[in-house]
Amino acid sequence: MNQKISHSGIIESIEPGCVHVRIVQTSACSACKVAGYCNASEKKEKTVDVFCDTQQRHFTVGQSVTVSTTPKVARRALIWGFGLPLVMMVGVLFLVLMLTNDEGVAALSGLLALVPYYLLLWLMRNKMREQLTFEIEYN
Repeated sequence: MNQKISHSGIIESIEPGCVHVRIVQTSACSACKVAGYCNASEKKEKTVDVFCDTQQRHFTVGQSVTVSTTPKVARRALIWGFGLPLVMMVGVLFLVLMLTNDEGVAALSGLLALVPYYLLLWLMRNKMREQLTFEIEYN
């Protein structure tokens, strides 16, 4: 239960209280020997913001580090980012469909219901940052 989800990365920039780390996220197929010849393999570069006390630790730009988090944090992020919006969109879709019997209006209402949800997430980003934490480990 004490497993960590981790990715190796390189520090791109450092700000007071925040370290920006570039990681390469790969799909399961990318480790395959024929991945270069197949369209299924996928690699994405992403930047992860790690909020920590940059005064206590001595980081340097270009330093190789490992960014990690717990499965609990990953599940919470997935629920907030995808699970709840899906449930809300489908709920609004069926509710409006039952009330109006118009599929176009129901579909549009389901999509528009996501606008205030994601706006609320954006407004609460600082509060959510406390619960969605990453750690930096030196390589």
